Amino acid sequence: MQEDIENRTVALTVSASRLTGRVLAKVFEKAKDKIKEKHNNAKTPHGRQSVKKLMNHNAATSSIPLDGDTKLFDRVARKFNVDYSFHKTEPGKYLLLFKSAQADAITACFSEYTKLFMARGKSRRPGIREQLSRFTERIREQPRERERTKEAARDER
Repeated sequence: MQEDIENRTVALTVSASRLTGRVLAKVFEKAKDKIKEKHNNAKTPHGRQSVKKLMNHNAATSSIPLDGDTKLFDRVARKFNVDYSFHKTEPGKYLLLFKSAQADAITACFSEYTKLFMARGKSRRPGIREQLSRFTERIREQPRERERTKEAARDER
């Protein structure tokens, strides 16, 4: 119980020539504002979020068109701790919205994303359906070879 009380105590230092009730009230007011600010910062969402939540951050936003895999971008953006949102413009095309203050982090994130996206296109293995269709075409193109075998006639006399 003593540890809980020690963890919840707040230490304030005030340097004033004369400590009056007004000065003490101002100090407590500033401490309360700091605690509220920390609490509100903890409440703001980070990472991928809706467009509405991103706009509620009260910060300037920028956008970049994105064609491609959003899940791959999610994986990369988590590494860079970026606040962003997707707005779907057309099927397969998105508008990536992010905070303007995080432009440097977004450019680094985007460069890694393009590197991974391009590498994924080169080493892409064909899907199972593609392989099956190729094999069926190969089998159809092969000439049919019929094996002729003689059956051994048995003497049943």
